[in-house]
Amino acid sequence: MAHPQQLGFQDATSPLMEELLHFHDHALMIVFLISAFVLYIIVAMVTTKIYDKYILDSQEIEIIWTVLPAIILIMIALPSLRILYIMDEVNDPHLTVKAMGHQWYWSYEYTDYEELGFDSYMIPTQDLMPGQFRLLETDHRMVVPVESPIRVLVSAEDVLHSWAVPTLGVKMDAVPGRLNQTAFITSRPGVFYGQCSEICGANHSFMPIVVEAVLLESFENWLSITLQDL
Repeated sequence: MAHPQQLGFQDATSPLMEELLHFHDHALMIVFLISAFVLYIIVAMVTTKIYDKYILDSQEIEIIWTVLPAIILIMIALPSLRILYIMDEVNDPHLTVKAMGHQWYWSYEYTDYEELGFDSYMIPTQDLMPGQFRLLETDHRMVVPVESPIRVLVSAEDVLHSWAVPTLGVKMDAVPGRLNQTAFITSRPGVFYGQCSEICGANHSFMPIVVEAVLLESFENWLSITLQDL
């Protein structure tokens, strides 16, 4: 989850988010280099006493400031396209979960198990237990096995919502009447927090998302206990 005075992204807990962080650092370094070069040119032009008021053009400069930006754009575009294709791939998911947005809570259906589904409401501040986070904790978490491909089908019942968990690198719009899909793999066990990222009404900020990744054995135990309670 995010922490106070945080400047960068959250720590990656999925291979996709690791790729996004690497691309962010790659693009940021290019931005720093371009900014430093432009600053140097500006300072050099302002401070120099050498000039030629009769110069009309320079073919060499024209070639450089045409070819160099093209090379820089290619260096940014190729890894960007690679990540876009990785984000769209959903290969043989081990588990499929349908996340449905409502005003103002999420409901989850484990489509591989017909009877398994529940609503997930934010826990009010006065009901929080010690160690739980205000405006982020829910009464029912979306539990998934660790290191397993998870497919999430996202839709909405009323208005636009967005299912987003930053540390997993996942953000998918929930559109009424449309079924979108995304996928992720958790790298380690843990509890990962997200929020609705599309303004959906008065209580938009009170419909958090909590994904709990557990070992496969623990997931199977949770599954059997939950199915017995239904």
